Amino acid sequence: MEGTTQHRTLVILGHPSTQDSRVNRHLADAVRGLPGLTVRDLASVRGAAGFDVEAEQEILRAHDTVVLRFPWYWYWYSIPGILKEWVDQVLTYGFAYGTGGDALRGKRLVVATSTGGPESSYGPSGHNRFTMAELMRPIEATAHLCGMVLEEPLVVHGARMVDEAELAAHGASYRNLLANSKGAARAA
Repeated sequence: MEGTTQHRTLVILGHPSTQDSRVNRHLADAVRGLPGLTVRDLASVRGAAGFDVEAEQEILRAHDTVVLRFPWYWYWYSIPGILKEWVDQVLTYGFAYGTGGDALRGKRLVVATSTGGPESSYGPSGHNRFTMAELMRPIEATAHLCGMVLEEPLVVHGARMVDEAELAAHGASYRNLLANSKGAARAA
């Protein structure tokens, strides 16, 4: 079609050891070859002094959807340190929020994460006491602050125990989520 531009998706990979993760490999393989997809492995682009903020912000500007892909750190109930560092350095006042900070406004935000424990451990009567939706409230608040449209997350529970068929199903869901630029989004 004349005059249309291709939807561009940026995956921010905040996994400290991608080579050791079965889930990460399956998710990466599932979206390989998707048109308009860029994968940014934070471990490989972080310099001694941190991230090149201008370069990271320019990459964000060039994409319509931002995917945060990382393992859920159940013992600290948060994102990995490298992803937190990236958020702190890159999503700055005047860029991502505040006066003039509308660079991310209207972009989709997708979270793709994995947990070590089964889904049953994430709830009021489970080992972790809280649902994943409750534990991800800081991400939801960040999306809201930046004016982003937050999608329902893709959570792969029991990463160490999940079998090949389940991994394939999660991979298909992940591919569909990234390929579908007009997915069922909820206002952040």
